[in-house]
Amino acid sequence: MPQPSLSKLWNTTTGLPVLGPLVGKRAFSVFFSQFAPYFASIHATVTVLEPNHAELVIPDKRRVHNHIGTVHAIALCNGLEMAMGALAEVTIPETKRWIPKGMTVSYTAKATGDITCVAETDQAQWDTAEGDLPVRVKGVLADGTVVIEGAINLWVTTKKSAATA
Repeated sequence: MPQPSLSKLWNTTTGLPVLGPLVGKRAFSVFFSQFAPYFASIHATVTVLEPNHAELVIPDKRRVHNHIGTVHAIALCNGLEMAMGALAEVTIPETKRWIPKGMTVSYTAKATGDITCVAETDQAQWDTAEGDLPVRVKGVLADGTVVIEGAINLWVTTKKSAATA
């Protein structure tokens, strides 16, 4: 049985009046983190999910800290990859597929609080993609301080069944 699209799951969980948008976003996030179980290690909540733009929040908890008490670099990268994956799933045309190819990031400030991880693309990138597609990513504190920024490069190709159809 095919899985429902991520967009449909987002719309269902965040639109249920019984749950409300906050509980719905948390429920969606728990479910989505099972796509790649390592995502669950940061306990992030997806807050925005739309084509070409995704955001999630990594809570500032001891479980994601490093030895100096800030959010660990790998937790930040995990959050960026989770945001990128959600963005890719709701943006990519049905005739294409993607896989992460690499990540380049710079740590620009101490991550001392909840971190909002943002992933962004432009639709033209997806419409013409065949090969490398860079996704812009960053992690931001509540005061707007960018603590990590960079790009996650995807390898995008046409699905074999779409190429022969």
